[in-house]
Amino acid sequence: MSEKVMVKVDHVSMKFNLSSEKFDSFKEYVIKSIKNQVSFEEFWALRDVSFEVMAGDSLGLVGLNGSGKSTMLKTIAGVLKPTEGKVYVNGDVAPLIELGAGFDMDLTARENVFLNGALLGHSRKEMETYYDDIVEFSELQNFMNVPVKNFSSGMISRLAFSIATIGIPDILIVDEVLSVGDFRFQEKCEKRIQAMVDKGTTILFVSHSIEQVKKICNKIVWLEKGSVKRFGDASAICEEYENS
Repeated sequence: MSEKVMVKVDHVSMKFNLSSEKFDSFKEYVIKSIKNQVSFEEFWALRDVSFEVMAGDSLGLVGLNGSGKSTMLKTIAGVLKPTEGKVYVNGDVAPLIELGAGFDMDLTARENVFLNGALLGHSRKEMETYYDDIVEFSELQNFMNVPVKNFSSGMISRLAFSIATIGIPDILIVDEVLSVGDFRFQEKCEKRIQAMVDKGTTILFVSHSIEQVKKICNKIVWLEKGSVKRFGDASAICEEYENS
């Protein structure tokens, strides 16, 4: 029986046009843009990236800052459209990419649970069944009626992770969010991710902690200046990456 491909990244490149000059105000930028007086430099965040993620794999993306890890995850999540190439995703995706993305900061934590649930495709009835689990896992029992704008980044991270990991999504995308919060909660998150893997969820994971990557991932894509340097078994590539 052949393995099921959950994510296929096919010769993906991503180009950004960056302004090559600084402006004193947004107004100055707009005026010069209208007059076509703004010069841009091309920046390729990704160059001809290809790899496949199979069902049940936990794929870690490693590389230095600016190597294209977050851009790659955002492309897979559908947040960004590649300049060249295609991304094929087979199943529902729970993205945990930017802290508080999808949160309305003026709403309470409780209200944001239902708002985020709707954004993830869950009905209000479904979210009501998950609500107690979200509150318990996030350990925010005393803060659910507080506007999220009063939360610390750690509290936002807890709430976002607790919502994104309800149920069993086909694919979970996690970008750096486990670096926020205390060590004990990070371990709790790692255990939940492992439990999801055991139940068949495919994980795409970015972390500055190579130890977290070793614990969670069985495959690695090592990005360097937007290109794939290595792709394969996690233990071998992690060792090579640490010694580079």
